[in-house]
Amino acid sequence: MLIDFKNLPDDSRIWIYQSNRKFSEDEVAIISEKTKDFLAQWTAHGSNLEAGFEIKYSRFIVLGLNQANASASGCSIDASVHFIQALEKEFNLDLMDKMNVTFYNGEFIAHKTLSDFRKMAKNRSVSKNTVVFNNLVNTKEEYKENWEVPASESWHNRFLS
Repeated sequence: MLIDFKNLPDDSRIWIYQSNRKFSEDEVAIISEKTKDFLAQWTAHGSNLEAGFEIKYSRFIVLGLNQANASASGCSIDASVHFIQALEKEFNLDLMDKMNVTFYNGEFIAHKTLSDFRKMAKNRSVSKNTVVFNNLVNTKEEYKENWEVPASESWHNRFLS
């Protein structure tokens, strides 16, 4: 069952998929419609899942699930992964690679491989104050409070001296 992302409780489970590039306006519209359709029929063991989503900065797809009524099962999580993989294929995107880093470079959002980010840290092109996107957050509350944080407050800190 699709609900507005804003109406999901703060303890809702969150999955964040970052794109290797910015979506066009047309892509945002199409991805939004496809995501609405997917979430409207998303189930776990025959029970409707209360889920919502948002697309942030034309680059991130954030899925949220209220687990109070029904939790995601292995099969329902597989279904969401297959959905994301279908988007990757249709739009020629990379949404699943967790070995990439997205961060602010001035007012722009940059996307680099982890090895490139390490090199940038070594060369001091990024610092502990660089705002990174911590896609490892698990709940909507963590997403609201700890998603966009200085690298010093994220797992990215290990690469900075």
